[in-house]
Amino acid sequence: MSISNADIAFVTDLFAGVGTLTTRKMFGGLAIYADGVIFALIDSTGALMLKAKGALAEELAAEGSQQFIHEGKGATRAAMPYWTLPCAAMDEPELACDWAQRSFLQNS
Repeated sequence: MSISNADIAFVTDLFAGVGTLTTRKMFGGLAIYADGVIFALIDSTGALMLKAKGALAEELAAEGSQQFIHEGKGATRAAMPYWTLPCAAMDEPELACDWAQRSFLQNS
């Protein structure tokens, strides 16, 4: 999947309440920053993910979020600290910003 201007516009609108947003295309996806801190990404499949660990990761998992698993060469797999944004938040900017703000605060 190639990241489009529409994808960038969608995430900047969805997370507008988080802070001053910037984005950077990388590895077939998009890194999303608030005030210079990466807190989310769109992976190469188009999944919108938040950076999370500990209690926040557990809460995301309880909401049905899936953890990003990097498939390496051969049979190597690595769990990465990124979780899909809960489905309910995809169309709900206020809820999306709440999750994103928590990710931002955890990572800043």
